[in-house]
Amino acid sequence: MAQERTEDLLSIKQGYLVILFLIAIDLVSKFVAEENLVFGEAIPLIPILDLLLVFNSGIAFSIFDFNNNAFSFGLSLFGLVIVAYLHSLYKTEESSIYRLSLILIIAGALGNILDRLPDGVVTDFLFFHVGNTSFFIFNFADAFISIGAALFFLTEFKKFLQNRSQ
Repeated sequence: MAQERTEDLLSIKQGYLVILFLIAIDLVSKFVAEENLVFGEAIPLIPILDLLLVFNSGIAFSIFDFNNNAFSFGLSLFGLVIVAYLHSLYKTEESSIYRLSLILIIAGALGNILDRLPDGVVTDFLFFHVGNTSFFIFNFADAFISIGAALFFLTEFKKFLQNRSQ
């Protein structure tokens, strides 16, 4: 039992390193985008993805983008509360898949919060579209959050289906 708990703690500690690594990837990519892209000018990358530098004062997919510093600061504080809650779940979670989903969500949230703090905006630069139909502009932190949330919900759905069949 003590050995199992030690392995869990090591996995939790390794998760912290993954979180730091993912935050670094996000912040470095945003820095590179800001230094090398021209605001509002799309550069085709692959048929459904362009590089397009924009700044978002709202939340995911530019929801609540009011360009208001007080609101943006409030979003950062609210984000930190959510991260604290997710961290408390992470520390006690025994399932590796749930832990991974929390790692992705926490890293993404912290990446965007750290990006927002200096000037009230988050740097987005990956523009997803199909033909002339635009969907959203995002960054790696947004992708981490979305993948983590999808992983969490798919795992919950699978568990739900298994419980129903019993």
